[in-house]
Amino acid sequence: MKIEQLIVQHLYNSRKVTLQDIGTFTLSSDVAFPPETDKESNMPENAVTFQFNKKATQDDDLINFIVAQTRKIKPLATSDLESYSLLAKQFLNIGKPFPIEGLGVLLKSQGGEYEFKQGLHINAKLDAAPALLKEKAEEEINFSTRSKEPASGNKKWMFVLLLFVIIATSAALYYFLKKDNKDNNLEKVVPAANDTIVPKKDTLAKPAIIMPDTTATVAAIPKADSNSFKIVIREYTDQATADKMLAKFTSFGHKLEVYSKDSASYKIAMPFTKPLSDTSRTRDSLKILFGGKPYVEKN
Repeated sequence: MKIEQLIVQHLYNSRKVTLQDIGTFTLSSDVAFPPETDKESNMPENAVTFQFNKKATQDDDLINFIVAQTRKIKPLATSDLESYSLLAKQFLNIGKPFPIEGLGVLLKSQGGEYEFKQGLHINAKLDAAPALLKEKAEEEINFSTRSKEPASGNKKWMFVLLLFVIIATSAALYYFLKKDNKDNNLEKVVPAANDTIVPKKDTLAKPAIIMPDTTATVAAIPKADSNSFKIVIREYTDQATADKMLAKFTSFGHKLEVYSKDSASYKIAMPFTKPLSDTSRTRDSLKILFGGKPYVEKN
């Protein structure tokens, strides 16, 4: 089970979960969980509230839950949770939404705070403890003497694994920070069209060297590919149903529209003006919010 699934399941169990340096999610006590076979159950409006806290500490109950479900040692479970929180902050700090399956999407506001948009669907609640742990508790006690096995080798491999996770996380953070600095430096080094070049003084009278105009070079740089497209999230056979569902979705704060290419099909879609390379990530985010099978249509 992935770490984000464990986080959501712990929220379903305890009604409250905290992510380090991000904030706390609270689940309303009025939410009823569907059976495991029901995957399209709707989540009530305002069922999950989020409180931003950039100084939030580790959630010990969450770490213990991860240990119980994965049977990992506590330092590894803690490291996995820290890596997940770090990945979430990296996405948010570069202006990208961070989806949490079964819960919603985290966003970063212009003021630098994290905001949460609740999803429309709720996952099935799983058991709190795996069956493997119960079977372990029922094993017979064996009083026979066992030969001692060297523990240094296991500790060495655990240390190497933990060190690898720390190095990989640090490398990812360094890459994103370096990329942002590089983009900022590229914007600064482009010379202005009206800058004048003053030749250095020399003891011999030499003609000033005329530098080539860089305006044409700057203008020749191709702009990023930007295209208009829509992601269709629902499709209906009559306009009345489509208008009704549009009113429901837009009440949650989403910017949507209804259009029809013929009288037999009415589509609810969200318009975008982005590079076409972003369609896959945007479609996945809308799938988490609205469910179903969203698809892309070019304008």
